[in-house]
Amino acid sequence: MSVNDTAHSDNFAWNRQVYHRLKLALSLDLRRQIFLAVCDDLHLRNQVAARLHSTLAYPVGQILYQPLDGQATSTPAYPRLVTLRLNLSEPHPIAQINQWLTNYPPPIVGASKDTPGRPLPIPTFQIVGVEQLTKQPVAVQRSFLHNLRLSEQYFSSQESSRFLESSLLLWVSRPWLSAIQQSAPQFWRWRTGVFIFAGEPTPTTHNSDYPERFSSSRSLDLGNFERSVLEESAIEAELKEAAAKNLKFADDFNLSPEIPTRAGKVQETPPVTSELLNNELQQQEHAASTSENQSLSLSYVSQELVELVTATINPQDRDTEENWQPQQILLEIEELHSQQASQETLAAAYHQLGNLYRLRIEQGQSSIENLMVAILAYQEAIAHDEASPQLPDILNDLGTLYWMLYRTPHSSEEGQTYIEQGIEFYQLALKLISPQTHAETYARVQNNLGTAYGDLARFSQPAENWQQAVSAYSEALRYRTAETDPLKYAACQNNLGTAYWHLAQHNQPIVHLQQAIASYNEALVRYNPEQEPLKYGMIQNNIGTAYWNLAQYEQPAENLKSAIDVYREALKYRTPVHVPNACAATHNNLGTAYWHLANLSQTTKDVRQKLLQLCISAYEEAIALAHSLNSASLSFDVFAAHNNLGLAHYQLVTDNAFNGDKATRSQHLEVALNNHLQALKGLRKQPEAYQTTFAYVVKTIRAFHNELGIQGQNLALSKVPSQLLPEILTKL
Repeated sequence: MSVNDTAHSDNFAWNRQVYHRLKLALSLDLRRQIFLAVCDDLHLRNQVAARLHSTLAYPVGQILYQPLDGQATSTPAYPRLVTLRLNLSEPHPIAQINQWLTNYPPPIVGASKDTPGRPLPIPTFQIVGVEQLTKQPVAVQRSFLHNLRLSEQYFSSQESSRFLESSLLLWVSRPWLSAIQQSAPQFWRWRTGVFIFAGEPTPTTHNSDYPERFSSSRSLDLGNFERSVLEESAIEAELKEAAAKNLKFADDFNLSPEIPTRAGKVQETPPVTSELLNNELQQQEHAASTSENQSLSLSYVSQELVELVTATINPQDRDTEENWQPQQILLEIEELHSQQASQETLAAAYHQLGNLYRLRIEQGQSSIENLMVAILAYQEAIAHDEASPQLPDILNDLGTLYWMLYRTPHSSEEGQTYIEQGIEFYQLALKLISPQTHAETYARVQNNLGTAYGDLARFSQPAENWQQAVSAYSEALRYRTAETDPLKYAACQNNLGTAYWHLAQHNQPIVHLQQAIASYNEALVRYNPEQEPLKYGMIQNNIGTAYWNLAQYEQPAENLKSAIDVYREALKYRTPVHVPNACAATHNNLGTAYWHLANLSQTTKDVRQKLLQLCISAYEEAIALAHSLNSASLSFDVFAAHNNLGLAHYQLVTDNAFNGDKATRSQHLEVALNNHLQALKGLRKQPEAYQTTFAYVVKTIRAFHNELGIQGQNLALSKVPSQLLPEILTKL
């Protein structure tokens, strides 16, 4: 059952410290600050820049503007941090910042008859893309350094640049850091701080497996996801089914073993940030399409929204209704702005745009760009009409979108921020809903909130956040009954069971595991196994896991037998044909339950032999399926399964009750040794697990000698890789 945690790189602690120092420096909102961030790993650079942006650009608390001096204010969202990509044709960072401020001046808030109001603060700017200058002509590179040298005039005269009201974060590689020191000493002297991130230089050739917009690096992993015997994510087939059929923003999270597939979280992005989220080829297409939209003279609609909508349009199929409709809505919004339409009318138009993209997302088109357009459109709708009766549903949808952004592939590095923002939206929605008058909506948001807290528990304060999840699911079930909506009731009971299971890993294990089993059973009776075989089998698997855990604390024989019974029942519906990865996971769990039952002191010798044989069969099924699948889709550690299978063979043949002949003994020991060696290959980067498995190898070779003599030992040594022999021989 054990899973070896993935080791972080040696740079993890360093990079996390540097990130937090940089984030703190930017959060102070000081003027005239120049920060240099140095990173040679482009994937890590993009990851950190996106993380800073998602955290600092649009603080969630400012999305709904609070009353100022007794007067309610409502303005379109304005960023606190802007991300720009260096203009390679004219690489002048400060001029580029000034141009942005000319195009997007800070809006005035708090104006009334008696007061003129005040502008929102000038944002901080982070600029990426300096490393691309290396691919440009020498004249362009010199122009960039020359423009930095000229920057002294901007600092000597406050009237010359609004830039002085803000700060600059310039991302550079190490070679460019040296070039700035040597060739732009004036600019270098003005620096406030240098933040150096550790990472390997990115190759100059483009790697299509790692597009620039996201990173596969774990150097900024915000939490170590603990795996357990309980499945940590929905099986692949169930996820596909959810995406195709069940993802409805007005409904709840879709049912899954641990985390329902419904909730969301979104990050607002400053103008031109879509450039940060695309690789170079996409940038070229993006720039071309942006120019087309600029020809529409959309002077009122946020340029960021225009660019993101453009990024969602297929340039080879522009004339279809799917591409035409969002552009038409943008033109209508532009017209409404020009006619000075009422705030309610503008809010309805932005809401229509958000709904259009929400529908696309429901249909499975959950790209980053689609999520962002929906988010920005909904937030514009809120900004223009905070009193809308649809506000609770919009806030719930925003929470769901943020959660989806967290669940989008490659975005897990920003996961904690996304989830926390999603939780804030759900909590805002709950403040506006009366459970007595809107019971269904209230229960839906509480269910979604519970799931968000469950995901947040992966990153921080697991016991506290799982307790919050339990409270939210329990509150949802106060207003969602089996009579009114049996399937949603069952889904919420399953979620509650999983929250109790996780809570049991931190405190009161017996109480919480019993509550988990009760909730799972309550969910199970609402499903017809013929109509919902995958969900029925999934919940049976979860019940088995809860019984297996409970056996560690009380009545081990009875609870292990119960676990085995429900695992076997689950396998009637989790078949290799329909859900092979889920089937493999349940076989792995079944093998572990058999092994533990075999090793109870009250188990007789004959029964132990039979249980070990059943254990071996279950592990063999799990491993055979696992090797036919993509390892990323597995919810259990296949190397641990190899070790467990080896141990089962070893114990079977060394038990006093074993009656096999020498040939049979040799066969079992050979299989045990082969499985331990197979596990050893996969654990080279996990020193502790490697040493444990190495000890199993030595122990098995000794068993060859004890059971079969020196000839058996020689047979075993002949199967060991030559590089391991010197160390093994010293331990025999």
